[in-house]
Amino acid sequence: WDSRPIEQLIADLIGNRGEIRGMTLARQILDRYAVMDDAEKLGFFTHLAVDLDIDPAQVRATLEMYEATPSKANYRAYMEAAEPRRQEFVRRLNQVPSATGSLVAMRRDLLGMARANPSLEALDLDFRHLFSSWFNRGFLVLMPINWESPAHILEKIIQYEAVHAIDSWSDLRRRMQPTDRRCFAFFHPAMPDEPLIFVEVALTKGVPGSIQKVLADGRDVLDADKADTAVFYSISNCQAGLAGISFGNSLIKQVVDDLSRQLPGLKTFVTLSPIPGLAAWAKDMGIEETVTPDNLQSLAAHYLLNAKRDDGAPRDPVARFHLGNGAMVHAVHVKADTSESGQVQSYGAMVNYLYDLSANAQNHEGFADSFAVAASTDVKALARAAKKNDTKGTI
Repeated sequence: WDSRPIEQLIADLIGNRGEIRGMTLARQILDRYAVMDDAEKLGFFTHLAVDLDIDPAQVRATLEMYEATPSKANYRAYMEAAEPRRQEFVRRLNQVPSATGSLVAMRRDLLGMARANPSLEALDLDFRHLFSSWFNRGFLVLMPINWESPAHILEKIIQYEAVHAIDSWSDLRRRMQPTDRRCFAFFHPAMPDEPLIFVEVALTKGVPGSIQKVLADGRDVLDADKADTAVFYSISNCQAGLAGISFGNSLIKQVVDDLSRQLPGLKTFVTLSPIPGLAAWAKDMGIEETVTPDNLQSLAAHYLLNAKRDDGAPRDPVARFHLGNGAMVHAVHVKADTSESGQVQSYGAMVNYLYDLSANAQNHEGFADSFAVAASTDVKALARAAKKNDTKGTI
């Protein structure tokens, strides 16, 4: 055990050229980090952020050299100057077996501390840059999850479910065992026991309008071959340390492709999604007291189509995700989520986003170019009705 200050271990690891020595140093640093308290972790991150940062003067000098003489050697010098030493440090930590999961957990800690310490934000960008390469689609493995999956994986599904809580193993069985239910997850070879993201799917006849119907205990199970609709009713990111690394788009597209091959009778692919920002928007607009069962559907449609952030993107985070993937707002439902969280977030309203394979690319391009929101004629009509009935001009 090397008792020297961790700053010295870090310097040695960055400067080391021997593989065995490097792995020993990396393992000791990870072990030391694992037992740090919050104050020690903050000191560790501050050292990486400040002492292992780029030298702006050196970056400028090497860039001027490359501009004057764009040779391979000058470009290499510029690249070395422009990359902070902490990136190489994180790469070297990752040479230890099972270190990838430890680094994901490390970034989870970093994200929590960066909120109160803006000086750590650049360090987080370095982690995000590296993770974007390590966790790109080419390395991910799509795996079906079912009632026969290993218990430790099923336990993770219960733990990470972020949309509709799984209350018990019986509840999980209802989602995993029936022939009209599916679950798929992305895994990374370096973290084989940790799902990165998973989606739960219901195979149905027609498009459902409530989560109660989808998750009902004692419902009639549908023969999968008779289903015409695949409903993505829960998508959960599992690793807080991978925030900002997008998997959902690839996951949905891969699942649609796989299900289409397995069950050619499936013609419709939709979500049954929460509207998490609706109630907060109504409060901000000063109309929360006027929301009633009669006008909720039209207000929800207006919110999804017209409520924007300052940058012009839809205000609702789930809408941004699915619209960015090329989906369209297909239908809005009231009394669709009677849970406490559903009532608090959206007065119980939910939305179907339709993944129309013939229109996905066009919808995606429109959203990417100008945040254009693709929607069905019914939803557009509901949104217009909300504006028409808004006699005070509030919305």
